[in-house]
Amino acid sequence: MPAHEPVTPDDLDTAVQTALAALRAVPPSAWDGDPASLDWTRWETVEHMCNAITLYAMNLGPRTPPMDGNVPFAREARRPAAPSTIVRADPAAGPDGLLQVFEACGALLVAKVRVTPPDVRAYHVYGASDPEGFAAMGIVETLVHTRDLIEGLEAPYDPPAGVCARTLARLFPDAPHDTPPWPTLLWATGRTDLPGRPRPTTWRWHGTPR
Repeated sequence: MPAHEPVTPDDLDTAVQTALAALRAVPPSAWDGDPASLDWTRWETVEHMCNAITLYAMNLGPRTPPMDGNVPFAREARRPAAPSTIVRADPAAGPDGLLQVFEACGALLVAKVRVTPPDVRAYHVYGASDPEGFAAMGIVETLVHTRDLIEGLEAPYDPPAGVCARTLARLFPDAPHDTPPWPTLLWATGRTDLPGRPRPTTWRWHGTPR
């Protein structure tokens, strides 16, 4: 594979649909529970995913994108320990409604990445990024947090190797190239060990175009 095979809008769409397939297997009674690896409930974790991918799309939205901070939407948390977010699903709609909100937010970022010229840059805390970078960030938020919240539920989940490999090449250029892409993405985000490589205690991606 080339050193940097581009991440595409289709890759992001595939990640969203892969996550949805796993999330639809979460039992209704589990949505208010806390995954072992997070302080948020499973419901709140999906809202965090929605917040991230929506902000990525919104930062690409203005004709002059922001470069010193996110587009200033008001944010709110459901409770003190919950993530602050610009997107909240109506609890009355249940888990199906929550996942519809997530799918809609994913589609928004997919569409924005498709139509934004590749030379556009917009704010991110890890450095101004381009549409491809935001697509890759959306993939990480989607795939990794889905794994966080289904951990221990025995829901089937196997993200596509190609999507993971392209995302690693874009955001984690120093990650190992001789290990399977999905476990390597989990390793790069501090979730697991790789053979001979303890998991990182701190990590970040590199969103700025190279």
